[in-house]
Amino acid sequence: MKSPDLLKIAFVGDYLPRKCGIATFTHDLRIGVARESCAECIVVTMDDTEGGYAYDGEVRFQVAEQELDEYRSAADFLNFSNVDVISLQHEFGIYGGPCGSHILAMLQDVRMPVVTTLHTVLSEPSQTQRAVMMQLIRLSTRLVVMTERSRQTLLNTYSVDSEQVDLIAHGIPEAPETDQSVLKEQFGVEDKTVALTFGLLSPGKGIEHVLKAIPEIVAKFPDFIYIVLGATHPSLLRDQGERYRINLERMAKELGVSKHVSFYNRFVELEELTEFIGAADLYITPYLNVQQAVSGTLAYAFGCGQAVISTPYWHAEELLADGRGVLVPFADPSAIAREVIGLLGDDDRRLAMRKQAYQLGRSMTWDHVSQLYIDSFNRARDQRTVALKPLAVRTLDEQPLALPQMQLDHLQHLSDSTGVIQHAIYSIPDHTHGYCTDDNARALILTVLLEEQGKDLPEVRSLASRYAAFLNHAFNRDTGRFRNFLSFDRKWLEKDGSDDSQGRALWALGTCIGRSRSAGLIAWAREVFHQALPACEQTTSPRTWALAIIGIHEYLRRYSGDRVAAAMSQQLADRLANMYEANATNEWPWFENIATYNNAKLSQALITNGRWFDDQRMADIGLKSLRWLCEIQLSPQGRFRPIGSNGFSREGEVAAVFDQQAIEAHAMVSASIEAFALNKDAFWSEQAHLAFDWFLGRNDLGQPIYDPSTGGCFDGLMENRVNENQGAESTLAFLLSLAEMRGLSATMRVASTPTH
Repeated sequence: MKSPDLLKIAFVGDYLPRKCGIATFTHDLRIGVARESCAECIVVTMDDTEGGYAYDGEVRFQVAEQELDEYRSAADFLNFSNVDVISLQHEFGIYGGPCGSHILAMLQDVRMPVVTTLHTVLSEPSQTQRAVMMQLIRLSTRLVVMTERSRQTLLNTYSVDSEQVDLIAHGIPEAPETDQSVLKEQFGVEDKTVALTFGLLSPGKGIEHVLKAIPEIVAKFPDFIYIVLGATHPSLLRDQGERYRINLERMAKELGVSKHVSFYNRFVELEELTEFIGAADLYITPYLNVQQAVSGTLAYAFGCGQAVISTPYWHAEELLADGRGVLVPFADPSAIAREVIGLLGDDDRRLAMRKQAYQLGRSMTWDHVSQLYIDSFNRARDQRTVALKPLAVRTLDEQPLALPQMQLDHLQHLSDSTGVIQHAIYSIPDHTHGYCTDDNARALILTVLLEEQGKDLPEVRSLASRYAAFLNHAFNRDTGRFRNFLSFDRKWLEKDGSDDSQGRALWALGTCIGRSRSAGLIAWAREVFHQALPACEQTTSPRTWALAIIGIHEYLRRYSGDRVAAAMSQQLADRLANMYEANATNEWPWFENIATYNNAKLSQALITNGRWFDDQRMADIGLKSLRWLCEIQLSPQGRFRPIGSNGFSREGEVAAVFDQQAIEAHAMVSASIEAFALNKDAFWSEQAHLAFDWFLGRNDLGQPIYDPSTGGCFDGLMENRVNENQGAESTLAFLLSLAEMRGLSATMRVASTPTH
C-alpha cells in the first residue's frame, strides 16, 4: 500500500559501497521504503576515508565522520531540503566524537522529526555512552529496535516510554526458489556437506572455535567443508592488515583441516550471497559478544530458511528460541562439533528447522519491514507538535561558538626526523637552539589527543613515532630522569634535564597510556613511565609535581588499580596542598608569594587529584586558587590577560602585563576544562573560552596570535606588538588548546539540553 503523505525521507548513516553492515542495512532499507512509498528517498552518508566512496545518485550529502562542522552543515542541508522525516541509523562506532557524539550536533539543529534505528542497545554503557544515548533518545521522535531484548533494555536501562519505541525485525531479501544441488555444483561442492559463516571478518566473530571443532566433525563426515565468506573488516584491515585471517589459515593448517576450510576474502553482493546460503546445509554464527543486539548475517541466513547453530548472543537467543535453531556456549569447539554432527546426521530435524525458519522469515522480508518503517515515519510526523520551520534562524546564544580548523602544517614544518625544533625565526625553523624534551613531550600529547578525536591520520602517527623516539632517547635509564636540551647536531647539552621536563615527559607518557589505542605506543610508554615515576619524589618544583600528577591520572585512566602510582599522586598533591596552606591568605590565595609561569597547572593538578580520588580538600584548594587566578588575569575590558613574564606577579605588587605567553593561555584552558569536568559549573566553560579567545585576538592588543593558514602561533604579546616568531612552545600551546576546546565542545554537546 502506497503512502502519499511522506514526500521526502532522508536516510542518515553509512551507505554502500562502503563495506559494513550498517551501510548494507541503510541501502536495503532505503530501497524498500522507496518501493513501498511515493516519497523521494535521499541519503546523507558518513565517510571514514578522505573523499568518501563512489556513491550512486541518491547520496546527496557526505559527512567526513570526524569533522564536527560537517554535521552542522548536514543539518542545514536537511533543513533547506524540505525533508519530512529523517531515518537515522545509530551505532556508536560510525559517528565521530567521544562515543559518536558528533551526530548530536546534527540532531540538535534539524527541524524535522527523527526516527532512530538503534543497532546496538548496551545494558551496561560507560558514563559517556549513557550520556550520548540519553541525548539521542531525547532528540529522536521515535526509536526502532530489532529485538524484544533491546526494547526491554531501552525501557529498563534508559527509562524510555514504551510508546516511543517500535519493534521492527531486521529486514531480509526475498529468498528465491533454488535447487540446492544446482547451487552446490556451481560452487564445486556437490559431493560435500557444507557449513557457512559470512560477514566482515574480525576477531569477535569466533571463527577459530569452529576451526577447532572441524577435526571431530570430519571424523564423522569426511566430506565436510566449512566456508568462511567475507572480506576482513575495513577498519581492522587499516589497523592490523590481514593478521586475523592469516592466523586462522595457519590454525587450520596446524589442525590438519586445510582441505575442509575455504576462505572467500571478498565482499559479496546480495544475489551471490543468497546463492551461498542456498548451497549450505547449515549456517554457523560463533560470535563472542553476548550483548550483540542484532546480526544482519544471522537474519539473512535464518530468513532464507537455513538451519542455524549459534552462540547465545542476544539476537540469536531470541531469534532461535523454541527450537528454531541450536544454541551452543561461547568459545566451545566441542559443543559446536556435537551440534554440527547432530544436525548433519538428522535430515528430518534439519529440514524441519529450515522450514520453520523460512516461514517466520516471511514476516522479515524488506517489503514487509519497509511498510512498518513507513508507519513509524508517519507516527513520528504526527507526534510533532511544533510546525516545521526550515528557515528559522538561531542566535549565537543557541549554538556553540565556532572553533578554528586544526592545521598541522607549521608543526610538521618544525618537525624533522629527530623531533620538533624549539624555535623559529618568524616561520622558519631555527636550528641554532636544537630540540628539547619539553616540546617533544607536548607534541606527543597533541598527537594522542588527535588520535582520540579521530584524527588518526598517517602523518599524525608518523609525528607521534618521532616524538616518542625523542623521549625514549632523552630518558637516562641509569638515573630514571630525562635530559632536556639536544643540539641540532644531536649532542646532549646537559647530563640531567630540568625538573619540569621530568614532569612534562611523565605527563606525555601517561597520556599515551591512558588515551592511545596503539598497543606498541602504550607498551613503550608504560615501561618508561614506571622507570621515570620514582624520580618525581626527589623533585622540588611545584610545577613538576603538578605536571606529574596530571600524567599519573592520565595513566590511571587505563590502570586505575595501580596503588604505587596513586600513592605518588597523593604524595605530590599533599606537597602542593601543604604549600598552599602555608602561603595562602584571603587576599593572596596562592601556593607561593609570587605567581610566575604555567600557573594554572598548579590548580589543575589539585582539581584532578580531588576529582579522581574524591578528595574534597584537594578539589577546594584547586578551585579556589584557580578562581582567584581567573580574577587577576582579567583585563578591564573583560578579556583574558595572562600574567606577563616580564616581572610576573608578586604578592602585594602590580602584576606584569607583558610579555604575555601562549603557555599561560593553554594552562588556563586546561585547568578550566578540568574544573568544569568536576562540577559542571558554566563559569568554568566560559573561562576556558576566554583564555582560548586570547589566541583569536581577544587580548590587550586586539591582534590574533595564531596563523589560521598553518596552525602556527606567534611567540607572545609584547607591549606594543606581537612577537612574530612561531616557535614550538607557542604553536603547541595553541594546538593543544584547540584540541582540548574541541573536546569541551563535545562534552557540552552531550550534556546540553535540546531546544526542540
